[in-house]
Amino acid sequence: MRGLWLAGTLLAAAGCGFHLEGRVPLPRAMRRPYLQAPDQQSDFVQSLRRQMLIAGAHPVDSANRATGIVHILSDVVTRRVLSVSAQNRPTEYEVIYTVRFSVSAGGKEVLNPQQVSSMRSYSFDESLLLAKEHEEAILQQAMGRDLAGIVMQRLSRLSGG
Repeated sequence: MRGLWLAGTLLAAAGCGFHLEGRVPLPRAMRRPYLQAPDQQSDFVQSLRRQMLIAGAHPVDSANRATGIVHILSDVVTRRVLSVSAQNRPTEYEVIYTVRFSVSAGGKEVLNPQQVSSMRSYSFDESLLLAKEHEEAILQQAMGRDLAGIVMQRLSRLSGG
């Protein structure tokens, strides 16, 4: 009886669109995606590839072998000063990670160009330069993961899923 209850609960959860965290179901067009990007090693592209693998997709290394193409139109990290000390030295920075992308499948655009951004700030101290550079790199990786998650959600909503 307990097994029957568990099976019923799992079926109900699956029916409402529930999925395990980190595993986003992708439509058929994204089963063998090609990531067309100016920088294949960026934090965002690496995170997107990893999340696609977790979702069961098999990214390919050629557009000819792909069921769909994710076009990374821009993948840019910018930094700006938020505040300065009395000596006119930066004390706080803001890092902005912006990605612009579109998706095509079967020779037609299935997702128009879209832009997603993530913004974080951190304090800065010249005496801790190496630590602060490392902190910025960690923030950038986290923002790349966050943006990849947003893109995965949008890919999961494409028709044919």
